[in-house]
Amino acid sequence: MDQERDSALLQMRKFVEKLGSSAEGFGDPTLMRFLIARSMEVDKAAKMFVQWQKWRAAMVPNGFISYSEVPEELEARKIFLQDLSKNKYPVLIIQACRHFPPKDQIQFKKFVVYLLDKTIRSGFKGREIGNEKLIGVLDLQNISYKNVDARGLITGFQFLQAYYPDRLAKCYILHMPWFFVSVWKLVSRFLERATLEKIVIVTNEIEREEFIREVGEEVLPEEYGGRAKLTAIQDVELTPMENGTTN
Repeated sequence: MDQERDSALLQMRKFVEKLGSSAEGFGDPTLMRFLIARSMEVDKAAKMFVQWQKWRAAMVPNGFISYSEVPEELEARKIFLQDLSKNKYPVLIIQACRHFPPKDQIQFKKFVVYLLDKTIRSGFKGREIGNEKLIGVLDLQNISYKNVDARGLITGFQFLQAYYPDRLAKCYILHMPWFFVSVWKLVSRFLERATLEKIVIVTNEIEREEFIREVGEEVLPEEYGGRAKLTAIQDVELTPMENGTTN
């Protein structure tokens, strides 16, 4: 298996060069995420990697999204970043009742990059490996029709699939109201099978207890059955990086 893995990685690096790009400076764990996302098909993984490089250069030319680029989205204080779960994954919580469909789609897309980058980076503890993952928690409690944003959800998941391959460990959806079921069916059409398999809709007490057990009471806020406090993502200070920017 290791030989097959090493061979695939070597072939992928060569294929990336044939596509006019370079994988120099990127570790094997990073490239493996793209291979896993494309079922170890080297040519498809290489194309995905090159597309990601081009997207990253255009969307995040400075290497990161600053607070000043997404002020309106951050002011809502709807995204929370907790500590690491039992499996050492950072936990991102989205309170949908504080969200409203954005008028500025460019700022919203940058906001998605901001929150995904910072969440993943919070798992580095100062040094990136390349295969870090995250746990997402989408809390739909107290939402009304004015909070529903199918387009925003689709954008978030599509970014994960196309530009953050194999970064999602699991996504929990809590307190889904009856009227949101049709919205979720629509959103699901845009999700790959691998993504859908990582999504858990918590609907009863047994599933809620399993959710708490898997994530960890020390990490989850009191509102979700844990012992921690909610921390807005912009209030989280990260350990300085030792080896470059977020990939």
